[in-house]
Amino acid sequence: MSFTKPILAAAAALAFALPAFAGDITIEDPYARASAMMSKSGAAFMVLKNAGAQDDRLIAAASDVAKKVELHTHKENEQGVMQMLEVKEGFPVPAGGMHALARGGDHVMFLGLTRPLEHGDMVTVTLTFEKAGEMTVEIPVDLERKPMHGKMNHGNMQHGKMHQGGMMQNN
Repeated sequence: MSFTKPILAAAAALAFALPAFAGDITIEDPYARASAMMSKSGAAFMVLKNAGAQDDRLIAAASDVAKKVELHTHKENEQGVMQMLEVKEGFPVPAGGMHALARGGDHVMFLGLTRPLEHGDMVTVTLTFEKAGEMTVEIPVDLERKPMHGKMNHGNMQHGKMHQGGMMQNN
């Protein structure tokens, strides 16, 4: 009886469960999604953490899942309309701090998808940091995650009325 296959399978499963590292940078809670079923674009979200003593910056991203991959953010224009814009200078990741890539804010944008992003798939993304260098991350496609995941709107919280799952409950 060979133990090689079960050990390799366990190691692969564990690799997806652990955060990715490059230098002092770790990637936590990554997920990707398409904006709609037949969409030609999609995005990836995650938390970039810097345990080092020097500031760093995410300066690029690449993936074979799209013809073009850019770093994007949302900004409100003069008419009050939200626009998605490329951030050519990248995203700062402060020393001892973090930078969240989240829906409605900064994110990795996939333009011209080469295949559909289906729930449960894995997307390989190479992130390039100014100081830490390149890091390849396997990102799960999660089409069920709610838009506010990872973000708390403390201004609208009704303390004492939360229940499992963080949903408001009106009694």
